[in-house]
Amino acid sequence: MSKIIPLADVDPELVEQLLDQAFEPARHQRTAYKVREGMEALGNLSFAALDDDDMLAGSIQCWPVALTDAQGRAHPMIMVGPVAVLPHLQRHGFGKALMTAALTAIDPRAPLPQVLIGDPEYYGRFFGFSNANTGGWQLPGPFEQHRLLCRTANPAVLPQQGTLGPWRR
Repeated sequence: MSKIIPLADVDPELVEQLLDQAFEPARHQRTAYKVREGMEALGNLSFAALDDDDMLAGSIQCWPVALTDAQGRAHPMIMVGPVAVLPHLQRHGFGKALMTAALTAIDPRAPLPQVLIGDPEYYGRFFGFSNANTGGWQLPGPFEQHRLLCRTANPAVLPQQGTLGPWRR
């Protein structure tokens, strides 16, 4: 069906064109962009999907972010997304393949919690994301609380309240 390659192997301009087609050029105004503002994508967790003709069909990027609690402590996390697939190729498995590639590339010896903004039913059923622990979290812009999802092996480490934003060490 597709070939998954490191996103670094794709011309960045082609990735920008893909994102524009998948999400519209005004995508930069979305809250998710503010959460990861000023950060560079994690190259080892960002991938591209190529179709049968080796043309760019989709991409996924992951970002270093942190949930800052009321005491000012930053709890590092990985923001997953955007997951982008060309509109005419959506529902052909490219998105699932990209998500699987990114999530399996996370080091199992020290897995940081993963967070995303998305459909709870889809990301819960296929990838184990949930909004059960994110009800007290805030973002630097408008969002639908039930769509703020997290995936972690140990939910007890998650602060109940905090603000999600770029991770500055």
